[in-house]
Amino acid sequence: MKKTYLHHLSAKEYKNSFNVLYKSLCLFAYKYVDNLEVSKDLVQDLFIKIWEDKIEFKNKDNVKSYLYTSVKNRSLDYLKSKRYKSTYCFSSIKMEQLETESFFMREVVVSETTAIIEKAINTLPNKCAQIIRLSVNNFTNIEIAKNLNISINTVKTQKRIAYKRLKPILKEHFILLIFIFN
Repeated sequence: MKKTYLHHLSAKEYKNSFNVLYKSLCLFAYKYVDNLEVSKDLVQDLFIKIWEDKIEFKNKDNVKSYLYTSVKNRSLDYLKSKRYKSTYCFSSIKMEQLETESFFMREVVVSETTAIIEKAINTLPNKCAQIIRLSVNNFTNIEIAKNLNISINTVKTQKRIAYKRLKPILKEHFILLIFIFN
């Protein structure tokens, strides 16, 4: 039985949903399938299906929930497929973990938080953003300096500038950040 919703996405809303959520949904799918190309395919196929089937939603807020749930279901279906099972060894214990609601909710929060942080980092000047991305990826100040061919003092100064600029932007998301990084 097909679910019926009431609000059909206009071309502009569809494009906006794709632009805003595509990257997060791909990262979310990746947590399940552990293959970036397959993740992209799953998400793209979902957006194509929404457009072709003219799926309608009760309200705009349901779109994000629908997308995450659909990506989860498509990812699990992929992992259960004969093609996947014949190529990869995948334990039933791992599948049970992936099917839990707690895994789903945690990964949605991680994907959403990653998107929020990336959006905030994109507001920084280019060099500053590069430094923060490397820092978030556990590079030391020395490694960052070597990688970008700059002095350690420049790294420290740019990090201070970044934190000062990011703090007010990310302040409203503080609880989410604590949840993720604990």
